[in-house]
Formats: sequence, structure tokens, C-alpha cells
Amino acid sequence: MAVFAAGMIQAELKGKSFLCRSAASFVSARIGIIPKARILPKDLGKKKERSGGLIVVGSYVPKTTKQVEELQSQYGHMLKSIEVSVHKVAMKSLEEREEEINRTAEMASVFLAAHKDTLIMSSRELITGKTASESLEINFKVSSALVEVVRRITTRPCYILAKGGITSSDLATKALEAKRAKVVGQALAGIPLWELGSESRHPGVPYIVFPGNVGDSKALAEVVRSWAHPLRLSSTKEILLNAESGGYAVGAFNVYNMEGVEAVVAAAEQERSPAILQVHPGAFKQGGITLVACCISAAEQASVPITVHFDHGTSKKELLDSLELGFDSIMADGSHLPFKDNISYTKHISNLAHSKDMLVEAELGRLSGTEDDLTVEDYEARLTDVNQVTVFQFPVFRRNNILINPALDKPSVAEVLSLTFLFVQDLYALSSKKGVFLVLHGASGLSKELVKGCIERGVRKFNVNTEVRKAYMDSLRNPKGDLVHVMASAKEAMKAVIAEKMHLFGSAGKA
Repeated sequence: MAVFAAGMIQAELKGKSFLCRSAASFVSARIGIIPKARILPKDLGKKKERSGGLIVVGSYVPKTTKQVEELQSQYGHMLKSIEVSVHKVAMKSLEEREEEINRTAEMASVFLAAHKDTLIMSSRELITGKTASESLEINFKVSSALVEVVRRITTRPCYILAKGGITSSDLATKALEAKRAKVVGQALAGIPLWELGSESRHPGVPYIVFPGNVGDSKALAEVVRSWAHPLRLSSTKEILLNAESGGYAVGAFNVYNMEGVEAVVAAAEQERSPAILQVHPGAFKQGGITLVACCISAAEQASVPITVHFDHGTSKKELLDSLELGFDSIMADGSHLPFKDNISYTKHISNLAHSKDMLVEAELGRLSGTEDDLTVEDYEARLTDVNQVTVFQFPVFRRNNILINPALDKPSVAEVLSLTFLFVQDLYALSSKKGVFLVLHGASGLSKELVKGCIERGVRKFNVNTEVRKAYMDSLRNPKGDLVHVMASAKEAMKAVIAEKMHLFGSAGKA
């Protein structure tokens, strides 16, 4: 294209004149615009929107059809697709046309509000009239129907992609009522990216103008992949990296039922805090895959970063099963094994989890006590040996970010202060240089000063179980009203404890 543009300039210098009909790539080459990297969502400096993105396809050219097929082939499992019947909006009665437009707009509004990227496209069968004027009338009815659909969508999308030249123009000016837009760059070569003006229905929303005949068969899928709403706003690794850079900790709250899950999410959204939903093997034994699915769905629907963690996996079988259930991170608890066996066990699980980009938590030392019918006797408990940390860390976690739980004994307040600060400080000195996050189990009942001291010394994840469970059980002692009132009361009781912990850990206001 650059060679052609240079030749044209030479011809113009010799007196030739040209009228060009071309795409953006030629214009860039002709006037000497230096290619820039494509714009991604992070480049716009916008916070992650809660809603999904809207993709509207009106173009009928063969290239567009192939691009849509490729998009659905690659990302059909992530997209919600709605097909607008051309036959109904262009060939049937006004009542059927209205019904089809309303159906599409209502479905799209629901999908977008549920954080789903939504594809609206006219049915791919090309319908033509008997004459050129009839065909033009059909095209107008289809285009105006898409305009009405977008106009009636009640959810603000996090981005809009319009496929087709006429579609892009009509949606921007008629459906979105934009009178001006800022061209901020390209979503891909030859595909402009606008930011809609303040007078439009969706000020500031990125608007991707995707001409019908631009790009190869994978271009549409590539752009959508870059802009698609993530299934979750964050990963456990990202949550803890942010905590590390911000100098705070994040609560990992054990959940057992729907009320517990909702309490964590409600508290996190109220306090604008990241959080981790944690499933213990005892809870999994009762709730099974249904409980995990509930946690995953809640994390995906949340407006703040929430991830799902499998806690205290003490056998290879349960950890191998958990790898396929959708958890963001897992705990390979080999603390019941001899030290060398713990290394081998954790390394094996870590290698498997690493292939799925999952974070792994390991444990050195054991607390005595009972959690969800799993008991560690006093004679089995042992504190973390700081001297073993380096030996444990290097052969196992050279390339992974691993969470290490320094087990704490709590014989008295004074000794807690001494023991905790002694080896948490030592662990921080070892781990801070290696990207290993510290976790505190058994922290129920610790003073605020002690918790803050642990955070200052590098603890980034606090497991919270006993106090939330107690709030749940206490709420059931004097039940009031019907079952739904009991559920609501339990949820509010747990939510209050969780919110208080978020403030204590310093994560409130960080999402």
C-alpha cells in the first residue's frame, strides 16, 4: 500500500488527479501516518465495566459472514447470540416486526446486564425483492430495525462494535444519537475506534467501527477477544499482587451455602473490596459441584474482583478433581506429610496447576484443632520451621507464585505476639524477594494490632471461617418469620462480620 501511495504521489506531481474510494489503510499510507499499536481497553484508562459488550452485525458481504462464523466458532461459548429475523422485520406485518424488535432488545438488555458479551446479527439468508427498489426497501427495513433494537436496549454496554459501513453510521447517529466522537485510534488495522461524545446516549463508551470488507476471516474474532468482558474481573494472583503493591491483605472467606456466598459478595460490593470465596473439603463433601458452581457464578456476576479457592486439599484425588471444576486457585496441603514428601506432593500438584494458570497455596506447619470435622491433634501440630522455607521454596516454586501458610500456635496473647512477629518477619525477609505470598490460617480471635502487624510484615491473605460461621449459627438461635426471613437474617449477620474484616485487612475501597 505504501508503494502504491508513493507512486500516486509521483503521478500527482506530474499533473495527474485522482478520486479515491478506499479504506483507512490507504488513507494512512497516502498522507504518511505512522502506524501505531492498536488500542486495547487498558489503554483508555477506564475501569472495568460490569456490563457486557454489544456486537451488532448488519453487513451481508461474504467476508462478514465468514468473520461471524469464525467468531462463533472461537467464542460461541462466551457470547450470547441473538439472530434478528429479516423475514419478520422486512416482509411481515408491523405487529410481527415490532414483536421481533422488542424481543431482541429485551434479550440483549438482560444478557448485557448479566455481564455477557452479546452478538446481534441479521439472519444470514439474503432476501431480495423482485426489483432493485424492492431490494433497497428491504435493506432499509433491516437497517432501521437494527437501529430500533439498539435504541431500545436499556443496559449500557462496556463497548459497542458495529459491523458494516451503513450499520456503523446508522447506529452511531440514529440509535445512539451521537453528534460527535473522538477517534482514539484503531482496534485493528483499518478498524477505527471512537469514543462517543457527551451528547450521545452512552457518553464515553468505546465504539468500534468495523467496515464490512475489512480484515481477514479471523479479524472480527481477534477484536472481540481483545474487548470481550472477562468471565471474572480478576484472578487470585492479580488480587494478591494488588494487595502486595498496596500494602493490605485480602480475606478468604469459607462458604457452605448460598447465604454464605451471597454474604461475601454483598459485603465486597458494599465495601468495594476484593475477596476470595473459599471451599473447604468438608463443605465440598456436603455441597458438591453445586456449591462450587454457585461460587463461580457469584464471582462472575460480581461488580468487584472475587475469585474461588479450594482450601486444604490433602489428597491428590480431591486436588485433581478440583483442577477441573473452575477454581482460580487451590491449596495443596501436605503439612501432614514428612517434609520431603510435602515437597514432592506440592511440586506434583503445582506442576499440574501451572499448566492451567492456577495459583497454588502450600503449607508448612500445622495448627491443632477441628475444622469441618477434620481434626489435627495436639501431638500432630507443629509450628513452621523457618529454616525449611528456603529449602521448600526453591525446588518447588521456582517459576510459580505460591502461597505459604505459616501455622501459628496461640498459647497466650503474649506468646502469640512474640511467635507471630518472629517468624512472620523471617518469612517476609525470605519470600518478599521471590514473589511468594504469605497466608495466615487460624487468625480468629487475634487482636487488631496483631493482624495489622502481620500485614505490615507481608501477610496478604487471611483465612476467615470461625467468626463468620458463629454469626450464622447465632442468627438461627432465635429465628423470626418464614424461611426466607431466616435466610435473610443469616446473610446479614455474616455480611456484617465480613465487612468488618475487610476494613481490618485494609482491602475496603480497593476494588
